[in-house]
Amino acid sequence: MSDLSQRHCQACDSSTPALSANEIDSALSQLAGRWTQVENTRIRADFKFKNYGKTQAFVNAVAYIAHREMHHPEITFGYNQCRVELTTHAIDGLSENDFIFAAKVDRLVDD
Repeated sequence: MSDLSQRHCQACDSSTPALSANEIDSALSQLAGRWTQVENTRIRADFKFKNYGKTQAFVNAVAYIAHREMHHPEITFGYNQCRVELTTHAIDGLSENDFIFAAKVDRLVDD
């Protein structure tokens, strides 16, 4: 996996294999340090912002990425914080799509 943020999510179905532990570790190393693995089937990151307006703008940008990539995260947010959690629902595990999406989200706050 090279620059993940430049790639696009690919359609998956139940026959798509979930990433192995080694593949997950390798993909996580390509993301910002905020991403952590949860229960071997998800990755999660927490974001902090100055105010509600900045938080809402971030949430809207993540939703736009989800629409464009056809990969849909769990997003929870409040006044100045947001959590993004990713999994590939079709395989109840992690696929390359989760890391591509996470890299695109990282660019929202790292650029």
